[in-house]
Amino acid sequence: MRRLYMPAEWEKHYGTWLSYPYNPDTFFEKIDDVRDKYVEMIKWISLGEKVHVNINDEEMEEDLKKRLKEKDVDPNQVVIHRFPTNDAWCRDHGAIFVKDLDKNTLVALNFKFNAWGGKYPHDLDDQIPTKMAQYLGVERIDIDMVLEGGSIDVNGEGLLLTTESCLLNSNRNPHMSKQEIEENLKKYFGVSKILWLKEGIVGDDTDGHIDDITRFVDKDTVITVIEDNKNDDNYDILQENYHILKTFTDIHGKPLNIITLPMPDPVYYKGDRLPASYANFYISNYAVIVPTFRCDKDRLALEILQSVFKDRKVVGIDATDIVVGLGTFHCLTQQIPLLF
Repeated sequence: MRRLYMPAEWEKHYGTWLSYPYNPDTFFEKIDDVRDKYVEMIKWISLGEKVHVNINDEEMEEDLKKRLKEKDVDPNQVVIHRFPTNDAWCRDHGAIFVKDLDKNTLVALNFKFNAWGGKYPHDLDDQIPTKMAQYLGVERIDIDMVLEGGSIDVNGEGLLLTTESCLLNSNRNPHMSKQEIEENLKKYFGVSKILWLKEGIVGDDTDGHIDDITRFVDKDTVITVIEDNKNDDNYDILQENYHILKTFTDIHGKPLNIITLPMPDPVYYKGDRLPASYANFYISNYAVIVPTFRCDKDRLALEILQSVFKDRKVVGIDATDIVVGLGTFHCLTQQIPLLF
């Protein structure tokens, strides 16, 4: 049987793949600041690895190049691809990369993408995994199952975290049982145990992606967000997940270490609650890039994460305008593992 394996995010990357933000139906009047913070993210990632960016047209390319120059980003560290997308969420519409342990090769997994249950156009996004695989010259496996990269998190040691609210949602794979979904996760990501949490946070249009609530930070440790305000809509959701987390064990039966992160103060846009969460950080080779939200909990969240990631610089970037698009830095990024 073929042995595929998804490395943990903190393992060394060959690079990071992104899609440049532009969609006016996603970012509205915020697009200029969104692009400014986005290129700040690119700068920090580029200090440790190559950054690949999908763009739609010449206007986007010129805008990106101008901003990269303004922020003094090394142009040799950024590869621009004329691969048009519907939106910026490369974690979900891009290929998910795994290793073939027998051949020692990289493999691009192309799960079906239906824009989080058919919520948005996705005709261009559907083509991105194929183009990524072709550019890198790696094998592509097409999988008859809807799955987004933000809905899973792995520890590189046999465990995969996900949520029932997303993967078992009838708008994803109504023809598949929970057991069939688990079998595919084990087969393609090289894991032996699936850890199911319940609901995602309020305002998350993905139906509850794991990368907004709980993340592996090493092989036996998770970091999870907690809401202290009992009157907040997220309080009960996150308490339930926290209590479930306490029952989880690794593949050897050992309980997981659990570190808690605060939730930021609620962020709203035109009266709607946004899915602002410090858990949506991205672990690059050089830095851990953390969304901040102009509130007094930002500093505490950064301090907690810096205490966890001692070998990397933890960088907070204001994501108050980016989260108007209903995601932040982890949602925007997709890592390409390093083979050797």
